[in-house]
Amino acid sequence: MKRVVTAVLAALTTILLALSLTTGTAWATPPNIPSAATAATRLATLTVAPETNQSSYDRALFNHWITVSGACNTRETVLKRDGVGVVAGSNCAPTSGRWYSPYDGATWTAASDVDIDHMVPLAEAWRSGAHAWTSAQRQAYANDLGGPELWAVTDNVNQSKGDQDPTTWQPSLSSFRCTYARAWIQVKYYWKLTLQSAERTALQNMLATC
Repeated sequence: MKRVVTAVLAALTTILLALSLTTGTAWATPPNIPSAATAATRLATLTVAPETNQSSYDRALFNHWITVSGACNTRETVLKRDGVGVVAGSNCAPTSGRWYSPYDGATWTAASDVDIDHMVPLAEAWRSGAHAWTSAQRQAYANDLGGPELWAVTDNVNQSKGDQDPTTWQPSLSSFRCTYARAWIQVKYYWKLTLQSAERTALQNMLATC
């Protein structure tokens, strides 16, 4: 009987380990993602307006990856928050760990394969109202850990997204598009950014998948 119990426990341990390596549901996600219903309500309150000031955008106007605590900057803080089994050196840079990219469903074991994506890209924020902000506001936005703005994702997926909004780019993992829309809306709502009519329609369609 003892051997049977031991075998069962061993089998369960193997299954749980396999699940932890293959599923993204148990991984950490950014905070304060609203429900679909709340997101829809907030979407309806956002101001629809044309984008402006595109030619004056400069990424350097958003001071990002500032020191958050000790030796840890914003990027390193997100990598520790969203990864599993993350080990960091004395300079806070991760030396090992695993990261699940919800945009495409990939899992990575090297931090160099992971980018920290701004849900609403800096250039998109600039065109949607951030051009009128102070430097301090833009810094706070670029390093926002209190909302669903910063995501650990596959590096080339982040690069393919660039500064696009949901009218021209959505995650390849269709099951994540509901969450993506909810997070996008929350960022624009919290930071009082505008959106375009086509962008609103795209977000409504994404919420319909929830």
